Amino acid sequence: MYSEKPLAERMRPDDLGAFFGQPHLTGNESVLKKGIESGNIPSLILWGPPGSGKTTLARIIARKGDRPFYQLSAISSGVKDVREAIEKASNSRFFNRPRPLLFIDEIHRFNKAQQDSLLGAVEQGVLTLIGATTENPSFEVISPLLSRCQVFILKPLENEELKEMVKEALRRDIWLSTLNVRVEEFEALLRISGGDARKLYNALELVVSVEVDREGEKKEIVITDKKVMEYIQQNIALYDKDGELHYDIISAFIKSVRGSDPNAALYWLARMVEGGEDPVFIARRLLILASEDIGLANPNALLLAQATFDAVKSTGWPECRIILAETTIFLALAQKSNSAYLAVDKAIELVQKSGDLPVPLHLRNAPTSLMKESGYGKGYRYAHNYEGGFTDHQFMPDQLSNVAIYHPTDNQRERESRELLARLWGKRYGYKAPGEQKESGDPAPES
Repeated sequence: MYSEKPLAERMRPDDLGAFFGQPHLTGNESVLKKGIESGNIPSLILWGPPGSGKTTLARIIARKGDRPFYQLSAISSGVKDVREAIEKASNSRFFNRPRPLLFIDEIHRFNKAQQDSLLGAVEQGVLTLIGATTENPSFEVISPLLSRCQVFILKPLENEELKEMVKEALRRDIWLSTLNVRVEEFEALLRISGGDARKLYNALELVVSVEVDREGEKKEIVITDKKVMEYIQQNIALYDKDGELHYDIISAFIKSVRGSDPNAALYWLARMVEGGEDPVFIARRLLILASEDIGLANPNALLLAQATFDAVKSTGWPECRIILAETTIFLALAQKSNSAYLAVDKAIELVQKSGDLPVPLHLRNAPTSLMKESGYGKGYRYAHNYEGGFTDHQFMPDQLSNVAIYHPTDNQRERESRELLARLWGKRYGYKAPGEQKESGDPAPES
């Protein structure tokens, strides 16, 4: 008796007792579970990878509190849809009845105007908002809305949890439970799922369906890694924007740009374009790369990346593929420098090791006569009063007075910086002009 509903939908739990994973959120002492049981649930954002249970949690919350439940997808909904949902929620409120719940899937895809349209209803208590997102809400949800929501982080499901979900589906599902299915090997199922319950159920259902078509329902179905890989590779797309390949391809893309290979970079960009990747995600990674890997070798790279980020948000697919391609080629061919990246990390490391070192007296502000009498600001030399607008002053704390943090790399722009540093600060920090011995920077971490 095969159901038209996907297995993932058939196995969606109705209460926390049947919910797999996220023990930090669903355990007996967790804030969220206590809130669900008491019915005192604030507006919240559920942040986690696909298939981790965000939608299921929202529905359990609504069911447990006997709340009217309205659901929107940010991919297909606009401001009009939001306003209609708010109006329905407002009209469904009755005396002493819990507030309606509005669930917005992929809320990070809403623009500022769409998110703004939610503020009034959330502030006035017309409804309880639950937003689900796979992206960091600090970057994707506007501050006024984020400040009115509590954020809960969901994690990818663990292998043991996924195994139990397979066993539970074979025991309880309306169709699978009628078959003689035995899982001999789990590794391929677990690998394909990548901690995503939906992918796990889809893979399981696909493999069983193919086996039933081949062998019939009465014969024992044995699931092996070989069968899983054979059937799945015949049926899934080459790019999965929510799974492991998503991270592998963006990694290959970034490393190709960093490695100054525009051909490889464009190939990986095309893979993401064809796979329907979120263009804002690609633009954000280029923005990070422009500062991390090109940096001071070509400061215009950051300006272009920022303009690209803004333009992509305004245009979207398919036109923004051209903008992304232009920026990808420019960044791939730009000279590279990670000197600022290494310098700020070294500065942070110094702060962590040395603690709160006192500011030298001559650099302190002296707004009162008492501070002046105490030596605040005494001996400070105003740079503009000296030739070339420079004076060899000590600006670091005494304990770090000769520690060099920034080390220019060997590119055209930073060679000029090295010459200037050698002329101004060679004696204090040990900088040498180009052609002399080069300071060694710390290696960059793998990213």
